[in-house]
Amino acid sequence: MENGHHHHSPHHHHHHPEVADIASLRGIYLISIALNLAFVLVEAGIGLWKGSLGLLSDAGHNLSDVFTLVLALIAFRLAQSHSSKKFTYGYRKGSILISLLNAILLLVAVGAILAESVHKLRHPVPIDGSAVAWTAGIGIIVNGLTAFLLMKHQKNDINTRGAFLHMAADTLVSVGVVISGILISLTNWTFIDPVIGIVIALVILVGTWQLLSESVRLTIDAVPESIDPDAVRQAIEAEEGVDSVHHLHIWAISTTETALTAHLVIEPQAEQENVVRRVKQKLSEKGIGHATLETERKGRPCADNSKNCVS
Repeated sequence: MENGHHHHSPHHHHHHPEVADIASLRGIYLISIALNLAFVLVEAGIGLWKGSLGLLSDAGHNLSDVFTLVLALIAFRLAQSHSSKKFTYGYRKGSILISLLNAILLLVAVGAILAESVHKLRHPVPIDGSAVAWTAGIGIIVNGLTAFLLMKHQKNDINTRGAFLHMAADTLVSVGVVISGILISLTNWTFIDPVIGIVIALVILVGTWQLLSESVRLTIDAVPESIDPDAVRQAIEAEEGVDSVHHLHIWAISTTETALTAHLVIEPQAEQENVVRRVKQKLSEKGIGHATLETERKGRPCADNSKNCVS
């Protein structure tokens, strides 16, 4: 066969979750959603009981975290979706759109923290020390545990990383509330609370900016940051039997899978099927699980306008 399109099975993608990992991550999401929803109900209840507007507003903020986790779970399910006649990659691209939405929500949360902190600096308010500190302490446990559960999986999936950043950020906020509560009770310096809020917001912003930029890149089909296109090209051309490669395209199908199409010029004496198989294996090792390769023989004359020649 002189000219052909070869498609590589996605199951060899080294970032693609195994069955055990899929079940584990789904369970982590469900546990995290239940934990955080329970915390929202407790916090809102204490806020109503104590008449604390601060606790009620924080409960609203934590409800947005539940929404973030639900979005991440939906994205996780979309990334596992199967192809159909109309959607040949399933709904996997939807997982990238959700990662972009998550990044935007994180930016909104940063903006809200900054706005609230500036407002508190200009209009200091007395802080309900004990109730806020105890509730913040519970928040550290709940958010910290959720972040810990997600930490292992956040390296291979941008949506899980977004959820991890949300929960880690909230853990920082809760730590900040406890520290500021202790310091204020000792010094009566109420400005400490908003200052810590601003510092935390800036820390969150650094992580969020990277998440946002990567999400935008994946949305417009840029090469994923984990893939070096020059290294991919060099690896293909270094394979025995490959003369050159052109029309090379690399893009993300989902937040966990990468695709590639390329045109290979094969040496005249090389076994084409073996060359293609070895190239696909090498691509799989580099994190590219969906490879479609078109091949042609080097030096084939073009007089007959054949697709099998080098143009």
